[in-house]
Amino acid sequence: MDTDTLAMAQEIDFSMVALFLRATFTVKIVMIMLMIMSFWSWAIIIQKHIMLRKAQGEASIFDRAFWSGEPLDELFEKIGSEPQGQSEKIFSAGMLEWRRSHKQDGGLIAGAQSRIDRAMNVAIARESEFMNRGLSFLATTGSTATFIGLFGTVWGIKHSFEQIAISQNTSLAVVAPGIAEALLATGVGLVAAIPAAVFYNKLSADIDRVLGGYEAFADEFATILSRQLDS
Repeated sequence: MDTDTLAMAQEIDFSMVALFLRATFTVKIVMIMLMIMSFWSWAIIIQKHIMLRKAQGEASIFDRAFWSGEPLDELFEKIGSEPQGQSEKIFSAGMLEWRRSHKQDGGLIAGAQSRIDRAMNVAIARESEFMNRGLSFLATTGSTATFIGLFGTVWGIKHSFEQIAISQNTSLAVVAPGIAEALLATGVGLVAAIPAAVFYNKLSADIDRVLGGYEAFADEFATILSRQLDS
């Protein structure tokens, strides 16, 4: 490498900001879109993490109250008509249908057990929909961000070759900046895709575990009510 080329290469700024500013308009749009996707993914990850910790804490507190031996009617009265926790909502759905299934003379309307089960299943389905909201964006980001970044890289390399053809100069000082700018798009795509894919799998497993706990509680509660129905 001659002295002039080496001097030109040393003067080039290869910082992230400089590479972004020198990129073509299309590549800039790609990188901005990927950065927005990454930011939104982290917002969802943090929100879901807080939500799961809160749900697990509420479930633990409610389980202690439910199995404390306190009469279910008294527990239902304490929770009130607008339960806050997810476990409380499932319990309230079952208890509300239990009370509605009683006739004025104290007897039970036929099919009470199946209606109680359906009421709790509907409550669980609502909680499942709420907990899984936003995970589809993580899945989309994890599966597409790399390809979006690759598109930016291909476009940037195409532009670099065009500039080489125009300048009629294939020295490293001319080629390297354009290639570096193009590869930055793929790097940003990986930064967006990897956390989204990892945390999508982790959050999905954590949510399934929490929902499994709700379903197990609903089954146990239905068994308790079934014994009272049979007696």
